[in-house]
Amino acid sequence: MSGTVGDFFWERLHQWGVRHVFGYPGDGINGLLGALQRRGGDIQFIQARHEEMAAFMASAYAKFTGELGVCLATSGPGASHLITGLYDARMDHVPVLAIAGQQARSALGSHYQQELDLVSMFKDVAGTYVQQASVPAQVRHLTDRAVRMAVGERRVTALVFPNDLQEEPYQEPPRQHGSVFSGVGYSRPLVVPFEEDLRRAAEVLNAGSKVAILVGAGALHAGREVQQVAETLGAGVAKALLGKAVLPDDLPYVTGSIGLLGTPASWDLMSGCDTLLMVGSGFPYSEFLPKEGQARGVQIDLEPGMLSARYPMEVNLVGDSAQTLRLLLPMLQNKADRSWRRNVEASVAKSWETLEARAMQPAEPVNPQRVFWEMSPRIPDRAILTSDSGSCANWYARDIKIREGMMGSLSGGLASMGAAVPYAIAAKFGHPDRPVIAMVGDGAMQMSNMAELITVAKYWREWANPTWVCVVLNNQDLNQVTWEQRVMEGNPKFEASQNIPDVPYHRFAEMVGLRGLFVDHPDRLAAAWDTALSAGMPVVLEVKTDPNVPPLPPHITLAQAKNFMLSLPGDPDRGGVIRNAAREVLGSVLPGGGDRRS
Repeated sequence: MSGTVGDFFWERLHQWGVRHVFGYPGDGINGLLGALQRRGGDIQFIQARHEEMAAFMASAYAKFTGELGVCLATSGPGASHLITGLYDARMDHVPVLAIAGQQARSALGSHYQQELDLVSMFKDVAGTYVQQASVPAQVRHLTDRAVRMAVGERRVTALVFPNDLQEEPYQEPPRQHGSVFSGVGYSRPLVVPFEEDLRRAAEVLNAGSKVAILVGAGALHAGREVQQVAETLGAGVAKALLGKAVLPDDLPYVTGSIGLLGTPASWDLMSGCDTLLMVGSGFPYSEFLPKEGQARGVQIDLEPGMLSARYPMEVNLVGDSAQTLRLLLPMLQNKADRSWRRNVEASVAKSWETLEARAMQPAEPVNPQRVFWEMSPRIPDRAILTSDSGSCANWYARDIKIREGMMGSLSGGLASMGAAVPYAIAAKFGHPDRPVIAMVGDGAMQMSNMAELITVAKYWREWANPTWVCVVLNNQDLNQVTWEQRVMEGNPKFEASQNIPDVPYHRFAEMVGLRGLFVDHPDRLAAAWDTALSAGMPVVLEVKTDPNVPPLPPHITLAQAKNFMLSLPGDPDRGGVIRNAAREVLGSVLPGGGDRRS
């Protein structure tokens, strides 16, 4: 083809199906941007406010669409800013291509301005495939391999383009020794275990009388199959956070989230089971799984490296979750004894009662759990939910009853602050007709997410459905870490590190052209949610919440209770902490103490 290297590169990406690129401009990528402009808009450039946010957007776009996420940055600091968002994609196993500029080839090695060794810098996060282009004839196979490996292996790949190369005339590789001729296209293979291994798995599952299932992001496309297996085996189903949307929470045997952010019902499920089926999950906290030797285990995952990584499984199956479960189902025996299922359902019902009671407890001024409890029944059909890390992730995990057809995600393996708003922006570009809700703490808003509200203001009129809501929990505290200091370390709140400024987030939203709402009384929450979801434009709903409402884990150890008590004497918020937390903490661990539902 005629044109520059940049022209060829975008044409090749278009042939691969790329339609959106998230990034920020700079002189190190002027040649690529000029070529993109010449295309007339068939690949849309979405301008983030920061390259890290652009990489988060690319990661979220891949999660919510199943397609390749692409981010673009200039040389030097632009490229280095991408790293955190790229690690988010790498740790959550989603395909992202990072494109970075570089200084002119003739200047490389001279300690030139913004000259970083980008191939070395990207080597860990994009180690599957990271290359720097040197000549025009190389760009074809670099592009093809970077896309194919990202999509096929669900990995991050990276390409680096020196700025002078971007505007050179493109040349096809010559037909001579040393040239290669690559092509476009990739079809996912059918990956399933051998029948013999499926039968071994069925034997384990059929022998169990108390089956627990744990699902993660790898089961998001296998909800129907998971449900069929659970109903056949009379099993309960717990969900890792990235697998929250695998099954709806109105199923009576779905125990909800697991782990530190999990429910009492999920703790009961794992504590009482004799058989564990794990599907598409890399859930990290083994202490919330059955004790070693308690349960026989079967695990299904596409990545061999994730098998038996958290619990010693008896049968390890490499395969696509949905296809493997379909093949496994005819081998499973319908369990006549439903006593385990009845116990699971009773635990689930009690767990929801506990969560509702906690959400309705008074606080100063608003209980953060109630923000999510009031939101949950009002979430529109087919909504996409994003959560940041921090205490808001606790309430997203526990108090939101996700329904069939919804989607939800957050920074899972990396657990980075600052992902919720860029995730929510990417969700709109992937699905402009669907309502989107982002849940954010004030720490993440101040760190990076306030600026991305400007991105929302820039683009929201392009979206077919303008419903986009960001709820901000304003408690002037880096709350999750504050509670970790108390419960895990036995230290009182360290105000110098934990207190953050009081910022009027709703007024900032209004200043940049969005709708702002403010709530500082629980009785106004319901009406505020109704207004936000029917506003016909993006809304920032700021709620003044109590930092001393504890994000209690589903099971509290004596060591955690001891640390909590040791932290109280010197804690500047000890009055509110004691009022909100002492009964629940002590009642969970001391004999005969308290009601777990209170």
